[in-house]
Order: sequence, then C-alpha cells, then structure tokens
Amino acid sequence: MAGKLDNPSLFEFLLRMGDNTLILGHRVSEWCGHAPVLEEDIALANTALDLIGQTQMWLGLAGEVEGKGRSADDLAFLRDAWDFRNALMLELPNGDFGQTLMRQFLFDAWQVVMLGRLMQSTDARVAAIAAKASKEAAYHVERSGHTVVGLGDGTEESHRRMQEALDYLYPYVGELFVSDAIDTAVAEAGIAPKLETLREEYDALVGRVLSAATLSIPGGSYVHQGGRDGRMHTEHLGHLLSSMQWLQRAYPGCEW
Repeated sequence: MAGKLDNPSLFEFLLRMGDNTLILGHRVSEWCGHAPVLEEDIALANTALDLIGQTQMWLGLAGEVEGKGRSADDLAFLRDAWDFRNALMLELPNGDFGQTLMRQFLFDAWQVVMLGRLMQSTDARVAAIAAKASKEAAYHVERSGHTVVGLGDGTEESHRRMQEALDYLYPYVGELFVSDAIDTAVAEAGIAPKLETLREEYDALVGRVLSAATLSIPGGSYVHQGGRDGRMHTEHLGHLLSSMQWLQRAYPGCEW
C-alpha cells in the first residue's frame, strides 16, 4: 500500500529527473553546428530540444511542489553546481561523436525503462509527464541504438572508438540504479519504482544492442556516484553551468 510522501522528498526526486534531462540536453546542444554531417546536426538539435522540453515539465512541477515561487527557469539558471542532482555521466564532456552517441544510448535505455514505470505512478502529475516524455524517449533510444550498432559494427576505426566510449562510460551507468533515502521514500509512496528493479530490463535492452554492435561490456564493479544526491560532481559541471547560466546571471530577469 502506498504511503504519504513529504514535499521535500518529492521535490528532490523531481530535481533528479529534471536535472538529468537539463544537463544532457545542454551537452547535446553543444553539437549544434559542429556535428559530422548536416543530418546528425539537425537530429542532435532536435534531441536536445526534446530533453529541454522534458526539463520544463519536471522542474516546473518541482517548483510547484517546493512552494517557494521558483519557476523551472529559476531552478535551471539560478542554482549553483552543488544544488544539481543529475547523474555524473550526463555532465561529462561530449568527446567525439561516438562517445556522445554511446552516452545518449546508455541514458535513453534507462529513461525508456524508468518512464515506463513512472506512467503507473500514484501521482497523476508524474504519470502525465512520464506518458508524454516516453514517446520522445522511445524514438531517442531507437535512433541512438541504431547509431551505436552502425558504428560498433562498422569500420575498424568506428568499432575501436565505440568500444573505448563504452569502456569509459559504463562505470558511470551504475549510479542510475543506486537508491538512497529519497528513492526509497518515493518508491514506498508508489510515485516511482525502486531503482534496482529497473536493472534487469535495462541490461536486457542494452545487451541486445551492444551484442548487435559487436561491443563488449567492460568488467569491473566500480561505480562512479555522487551526482544524484549532490555530494560530488565532476569539475565539468561548473564549466557547463557557467556557459548555460551566464546571460541570466549577468542580466538578472532580462526580457526581450
């Protein structure tokens, strides 16, 4: 039976969902005008727009739940690095095109599974956001998965780069499945699933694609973590925020 959840815990959960899409959306947008071919430039820009649109919904609800009058824009542009709750993998620099697409796929696969469960949330607002975002996520994982297969099972050079990207990023994946007191509270309230219950479906989806891409999941059990609870971020987040937030910080409340 679902329990009652306090607003601070729900607020933290919503920040985690919104910060994931905000930070990844910004990273993906950095490819605009720099992608290897025009079609990919447009596709990545559209992906970034989808993610920022999802951010508007998650952070908008977070501001409403917090009850302090902060909007989605306030939460995006007026918080400092230590207030962000995104997974560490999403704030890492883009690297080459292969690394960007591998990161996108690893997140897309998680998001598809997570949103599928959130559509059954006891909070109608969370369920509605998940239902809308899941349509975009389904397209994203199909596209990024196909690209991972095409590059992984492509030339010797593209295969090498994709394997290197997977080796680098995979130790960050585990953070998406590590629960803390906030995750336990929202799960007990029926708002979100227990993160560990997502792993089997996630591994099956990722395994199918990586097998088709002739890529090997690296061994080792170490998991980078600290971003989702704000304990620790990489040095890259501060640089990202200085770029993303500078206009609002320099000209507070500007309108045009």
